[in-house]
Amino acid sequence: MLLGAFSVSLNVKDIHASKQFYEKLGFKEFAGEIEQHWLIMKNGEHLIGLFQGMFDKTMLTFNPGWDQNAEALVEFATFEQLAAHFQLQGLEIQKAGDASFIITDPDGNPILIDQHV
Repeated sequence: MLLGAFSVSLNVKDIHASKQFYEKLGFKEFAGEIEQHWLIMKNGEHLIGLFQGMFDKTMLTFNPGWDQNAEALVEFATFEQLAAHFQLQGLEIQKAGDASFIITDPDGNPILIDQHV
């Protein structure tokens, strides 16, 4: 089952300081609005999201329907299909938006499934 683009969504205290830090590691601004306290940064195929004040914890994020360049995929499992599949596997689904949900791993790490297409 394909989950789509993968990134780590970091809960940051100071988005400007975090942006500067990750730029030193070679990441470049890819998407987002720093004035709204969120940025997506990219280094090659690696994506990280910087989110100030939006999430309680850092989390893994998958975007069904997108590749690593935020381009729409022709074939993909929708968030509804993924939710149904995960529920059949005995996982608890927590609704997070119109086209998103969160599951939690055994160590309490949140995994966001967030579809944009």
